[in-house]
Amino acid sequence: MLNLIRLLLLLLLLFKSSQCLPQQGLVSWYDTGKLTASGETYNPKELTAAHRKLPFGSRVRIKHHGKAITVRINDRGPFRKGRVLDLSRHAAKQLGIEGLAVVDFEILKGKHNVSTK
Repeated sequence: MLNLIRLLLLLLLLFKSSQCLPQQGLVSWYDTGKLTASGETYNPKELTAAHRKLPFGSRVRIKHHGKAITVRINDRGPFRKGRVLDLSRHAAKQLGIEGLAVVDFEILKGKHNVSTK
């Protein structure tokens, strides 16, 4: 029984640490004026993004063709298969993305990732 508990704790630790490793994925951008899933009004001029599961307020560092930005998760999505993030229009523009793009991204750890909702 003790070995099973140790194994579960090890798996949990590995899962948690793997969420902060650099990853790669397909992103898109959206530009609508509606309410986000966090309750905020979408502002296309902010560096924000939508993710299916990350807590609201999470920070994600995104790199694309030598450019890097940090976005704050404030919405849910993307709802298209194969995509990992939907960026605000400003975030996409900062990275030089005009449609779909493959980016490197990392979920940042730390006190700045505390959700307010």
